[in-house]
Amino acid sequence: MPLKQVYEIGEQPPFGVVPELMFAQVVRAARFGEPRDAIRMEVVPVPPIGPRDVLVYVMSAGINYNNIWASLGVPLDVIEFHKRDGDPSDFHIGGTDGAGIVWAVGSEVTSVRPGQEIVVYPHAWDENDPFVVNGGDPIVAPSGRPLGYLSSWGTFAQFARLKECQCLPRPQHLTWEESAAYMVSGATAYRMLTGFAEHTVRENDVVLVWGAAGGVGCMAVQIATMAGAIAVAVVSSEQRGRYCLEQGCRGYIDRRKFRHWGPLPHWTDTNRYQEWLEGARQFGSEIWNIVGARRNPRIVIEHPGEATLPTSLYVCDTSGMVAICGGTSGYHASFDLRHHWTRQKRVQGAQLGDRREGAKVNELVSARRLDPCVGKTFRFDETALAHQLLRESRDCFGNSVVRVGCASRERA
Repeated sequence: MPLKQVYEIGEQPPFGVVPELMFAQVVRAARFGEPRDAIRMEVVPVPPIGPRDVLVYVMSAGINYNNIWASLGVPLDVIEFHKRDGDPSDFHIGGTDGAGIVWAVGSEVTSVRPGQEIVVYPHAWDENDPFVVNGGDPIVAPSGRPLGYLSSWGTFAQFARLKECQCLPRPQHLTWEESAAYMVSGATAYRMLTGFAEHTVRENDVVLVWGAAGGVGCMAVQIATMAGAIAVAVVSSEQRGRYCLEQGCRGYIDRRKFRHWGPLPHWTDTNRYQEWLEGARQFGSEIWNIVGARRNPRIVIEHPGEATLPTSLYVCDTSGMVAICGGTSGYHASFDLRHHWTRQKRVQGAQLGDRREGAKVNELVSARRLDPCVGKTFRFDETALAHQLLRESRDCFGNSVVRVGCASRERA
């Protein structure tokens, strides 16, 4: 059979054959804007690999919010970042989650071999980075690059280029779609709940989870419940609330019942501040009703940011922590410092988890203790649609996935 320059989606090349070109879902600077307009399928070169690189034939790829940011060009122009980082390509291929088959390896790769089925760990760094060598966290290392965001060759393509450290064994009881769903959201939630000294989740802790029906949310509910904590979900519909109950939360709050969202009114504006305070207190009372006692959350899992942070910090318990992994409603953070310093509360940023935390999440999934929570699966040509639905919070439960090279099969 003659070899092709490019293979159709779902048409697997002969094993070990690396074509010159591939189909990919591409963002270009000239198209920055809504995902439905910014993300388009193109034919681009297959990425070259270096001595420590691994080329993976992508079977499925997970949808994450960072590719919405890449599409918008906000808060970071990813194309310009790639250029400054020495990447000569003038496009961006998103995709931070994924699963696939190791297709080719660099000359210095020793821990994986062609033919292995892997789940993508989404973060890579330079092993010789002085920050890492001296004991620094690779997640915040100067050389650290999240796949498919600060690196331009993500999983929304037939082939993805990874570092050796980014390959984790695929749990064999999962479908390809499930295998691509959980790592980013799971490792992020795991870090938020276990990665910060003095605020590791404990038995009987109250944990408030914003957007609990979404990717990070459903992972956080499961991990908190696994630790014996009481998870309280915040959702935007009764249907989402019922979904969270299935994941193990004690109860849920429908945020549509409240009107005090947004940046905090200035403390000198007595009337508006009082209105906000009444709304925040009512929200706190809802938590007490669910818990069955006047107990505030020791840990708050935050990502909406601008609209919700004032309330999150207010309802957080004395010496508690608000862990923030995004700003989906905006980036202007405001809160009343009086509720912060007098109660000694912690505001903690969180992004992904380190490789140890990613491996732990993979172990929990492999042991069937953590469910990937696949909400919806899309065709490869629906990649832009999948991101637009996530941006608009429509039809999104759990983790969404795009099929790339796989044909669906039943759960083992």
